[in-house]
Amino acid sequence: MYRLIDLLASFFGLVFALPVFLVVYLIGLFDTGSPIFLQERVGKDKKPFILVKFRTMSVDTQSVASHLASQASITKLGAFLRKTKLDELPQLWNVLKGEMSLVGPRPNLFNQEELIQARDAKNVYSVRPGITGLAQIQNIDMSTPEKLAKTDSIMIKKMSLKNYFLYIVKTVTGSGSGDAVK
Repeated sequence: MYRLIDLLASFFGLVFALPVFLVVYLIGLFDTGSPIFLQERVGKDKKPFILVKFRTMSVDTQSVASHLASQASITKLGAFLRKTKLDELPQLWNVLKGEMSLVGPRPNLFNQEELIQARDAKNVYSVRPGITGLAQIQNIDMSTPEKLAKTDSIMIKKMSLKNYFLYIVKTVTGSGSGDAVK
């Protein structure tokens, strides 16, 4: 059921958001010269996949979790994209491909060992990672691995069609501020 919703929403989202993609892409070319950001992340069953986002940080920023990156590395366009959550739009491609879901635990990096251990203990990798979820709308980011893993586990156990749509609506209407940057 969720996969069907993911497929339909990501397909139509990509089609209808195409003008936004083009505008952000073109502005991003002037902002960083490289508007698309690709990064290997941990997927379902801990399988790697390449996450696609709009770039929000300068090209030379070290590949670390957002909470470990410097605020100074975020570009002006990047700040706007993060605030509006438009940087997440390209992840609809990951959803369409089946690597992600609209709702699920945020995919982490392979070098976030403490988070991987905490999520392993709570069986979080048994589901597809998502663009949004309970942790995102509650402003819980990857800087608190145990709390994040616990929240992800609660979300997975209490997942229902109602909660699935609730997390999406709360994200679209502005709940949650995204990953913190120091």
